[in-house]
Amino acid sequence: MKVIFLKDVKGKGKKGDVKNVSDGYARNYLLKNNLAEEATHGNMKALEAKKRKDEQLEQEEKEEAMDLKDKLADLTVELSAKSGENGRLFGSITSKQISEALKKDYGYKIDKRKIELDQPIRALGYTTVPVKLHPEVSGSIKVHVAEK
Repeated sequence: MKVIFLKDVKGKGKKGDVKNVSDGYARNYLLKNNLAEEATHGNMKALEAKKRKDEQLEQEEKEEAMDLKDKLADLTVELSAKSGENGRLFGSITSKQISEALKKDYGYKIDKRKIELDQPIRALGYTTVPVKLHPEVSGSIKVHVAEK
């Protein structure tokens, strides 16, 4: 029997796959537990429509990420911290602080995990910080750390 998987089934198929499985397995396990549905003509058309819609949404997300990348390239995030001799900070500037400053000052909500800061910033001055906006789109933010 041909079925369309609604959820991932270990060893059999992933969500959205169309596969041939034995009739008993399909009726007694997959269909009963809502893991798959029978691959009728109507269900196949619905699956194709869903795939097209998902591709369109993915494309829109990518375009939004590209726009945000361009906007972020023009920004400079201003942060202040106490510092000692030679411009070394007491403490550090983390991705969480950068994320909060972006939201407060510019209204861009970017998750702190998307800001790829290898080491926290521990010195005064300008730093360029990479940001992962989408799996295929990366941008950067200029961060200026000034003394309090």
